[in-house]
Amino acid sequence: MEKLSNPQVTIQTIKKFDFAFQKRFGQNFLIDGHVIEKIIKAADITKEDTILEIGPGIGTMTQYLAEAAGKVYAVEIDKNLLPVLDETLAEYSNVEVINNDILKVDINELLGPLASNVKVVANLPYYITTPIIMGLFENHIPAKSITVMVQKEVALRMQAGPGSKDYGALSLAVQYYAQPYIVANVPANCFMPRPNVGSAVIRLTRWDNPPVQVKDEKLMFDLIRASFNQRRKTLQNGINNAPNLHFTKEQVVNALKEMNLPESVRGEALTLEQFATLSDLLGA
Repeated sequence: MEKLSNPQVTIQTIKKFDFAFQKRFGQNFLIDGHVIEKIIKAADITKEDTILEIGPGIGTMTQYLAEAAGKVYAVEIDKNLLPVLDETLAEYSNVEVINNDILKVDINELLGPLASNVKVVANLPYYITTPIIMGLFENHIPAKSITVMVQKEVALRMQAGPGSKDYGALSLAVQYYAQPYIVANVPANCFMPRPNVGSAVIRLTRWDNPPVQVKDEKLMFDLIRASFNQRRKTLQNGINNAPNLHFTKEQVVNALKEMNLPESVRGEALTLEQFATLSDLLGA
């Protein structure tokens, strides 16, 4: 079968199966082979690799993944796409399509013994990008890397540093688990239908060990979330207003003093290392 990255083939396939795009699934199919090749190259895929693809759509990128990797698990939530994928991936015996919601899949169980050499590659639905990525990290999926198409604004947030407008809880969470690198910006005309936002490919390379040591990972992330929930407020107010944190104003002020930080400091000024220190001081 001719590659689906040819827009004419995509149009023919959609018409043949009378497929209707579902807004609720955030479906924007890639129709640019150059972009797909950039993604494959950035993910550094070999025949030794097992790929987890999230949202294969009609199988456009899946065709390239199947040619580059040893095994591909493609998780697709839309059951209307199953007959399409049956046809477009018919010649690839190393692809297994799973009709499920990625947020409900036990990925470790799905991959089994192949889990040790897995890479995640996907054109993610933008409306649930953050829950998907944080789910992969927090469930400690043993992926070496995650190379994904996301909204450009989200990619910028993932790699932002302290003090910038894009810096926030997502930046800190991603950078605790992985090293982010924006591979390419992708214009709207590379998709069908065209999204209303700019897109970017980002590669998140998992750390073997997190770049900071912290005694209580959950507490650190609770503090991070609290400090950015009301980002115009001081860090101390954010923590004191969080319903799930029970530190007195005095405890927070004393911890900041020990770190040589002013009472008026905001969360956006703190590095990941400083949040780890704050967590250790408050959790002691």
